[in-house]
Amino acid sequence: PHKTTLILMTGLSVLSLNMFLPSLGSIARDLSSDYAVVSLAVAGYLALSAVVQLIAGPLSDRIGRRPVVLGSIVVFILCSAACAVATNVWTFLGFRKLQSAMVACGAVAMAAVRDTQDEQTAAGTLSTISAAMALAPMLGPVLGGFLDTAFGWRSVFWFYAGSGVVLLALVWVDMGETRVQRTEDDPKPRIAELLGDVRYWAFVLCTAFSVGSFFIFLAGAPLVAESSFDISSAEIGLIIGSITFGFMFGSFVSARLSKRLALTQTILIGRVLACVGLSAGLVVMAFVPVTPLLFLATTLFVGVGNGLTMPNGNAGAMSVRPDMAGSAAGISSAFMVALGAVLTFLSGFVLAGIATPQALIIMMLGSAVIGLFAAYAAHRFRN
Repeated sequence: PHKTTLILMTGLSVLSLNMFLPSLGSIARDLSSDYAVVSLAVAGYLALSAVVQLIAGPLSDRIGRRPVVLGSIVVFILCSAACAVATNVWTFLGFRKLQSAMVACGAVAMAAVRDTQDEQTAAGTLSTISAAMALAPMLGPVLGGFLDTAFGWRSVFWFYAGSGVVLLALVWVDMGETRVQRTEDDPKPRIAELLGDVRYWAFVLCTAFSVGSFFIFLAGAPLVAESSFDISSAEIGLIIGSITFGFMFGSFVSARLSKRLALTQTILIGRVLACVGLSAGLVVMAFVPVTPLLFLATTLFVGVGNGLTMPNGNAGAMSVRPDMAGSAAGISSAFMVALGAVLTFLSGFVLAGIATPQALIIMMLGSAVIGLFAAYAAHRFRN
C-alpha cells in the first residue's frame, strides 16, 4: 500500500473517536437523553477499541492483513449509517461502540509497513505516517463542529459512512496482502512466545508510558489552565494543541534520523529530551512566576519526545518477531489505550485537589521517566 492509503487508514481511525465530540450536546437533546449517558459514546468506544486491537492483530497474522482491514471498514460503514438513523440513545450507543472496529486499521497498517520494509526503513515510514496523522486530532473536532452547525449531528455520522466507502474502495485497489507467507517448515507463531520476550515488553512499556505523559496532559491541562491562568478558552486550546505540533515536529525529525541512527538510539534521544525538558521547566518554575508561555514551552518537549519515540518504539516491538507483527502491534496498541485510561483517571483524581502546573508536570515527568528506563532496557537487550 502507498503511504497515502496507510495515512488515511490510521487517520480515519482517529477521526472516528474525536470528530463527533462537538455534537454530544446535540445528540443528547435530539435523543432525549442526559449528557452523561451520551458521553458513554466516548468511554465505551475506548474500552471496546482495546478489545478490537487485541483481536485484530493476531487475526491478521492468521488470515492476513487485507481481509481484516476490509472487514473492519465494512463494519464501520454499516455502524456509522446505523448511528446516523438511530432514534433512541441505546441504539445509538450500541452501534457507536461497534464503530470501534475501525481502530483495527491503525494496528494492521503498522504491521503492513513492517511486512514490506526492514526495521530501519519501517521506523522512518511510521514516522512520516505519524506526522501526517497528527493532523486528525486537531482538524477532526473543527470539521465535526462545522457539520453539526450546518447540517445537524447526524451529518457527522453520514460523513463517517461516506469516508468509509471511499477508504474501502481505496484499500481494495491499493492494498494487496502483505503478510509474509510461512512455509511448512516454519515454526507456528505462538503469542505466548511473544508475550514472554522481555525485548518486546521493553518496547511496549517505553511507548505506552511515553504516550502516558500525553494522556496525563490531556486530562490535566484544561483544569490547570482554568485554575492557574486567566486566559480564554481559545488560549487553553492553543496550549493543548501545542503538544500535537511538537509531536509532528518530532516525527518529522525521526524520519530523518532513521537513516542515520539505530532506532533504539532515536528512542533514547526522545526520552531524554522529554525528561530534561520537563525537569528544566520545574527548575525554572521554582524561581520565576509560572506563565502560560512557560507552561507551554515545558510541555512542548513531551510532544517532540513522543514524536521521536513512538514510531521507533512501534517498529522495534514488531521487529522482535516479524512473523507476528500484527499481534505485536495489536497488543501494544491495546496496552497503550488501557494504560492511558488508567493514567487519565489518576491524573484527574490527583489534580482535582492540587490543580497546579507543577503538580501536572511532576506527574508527566514520572511517566516519562518510566518510559526512559524502558527505552534503556530496550537498547541494552538489543546490544
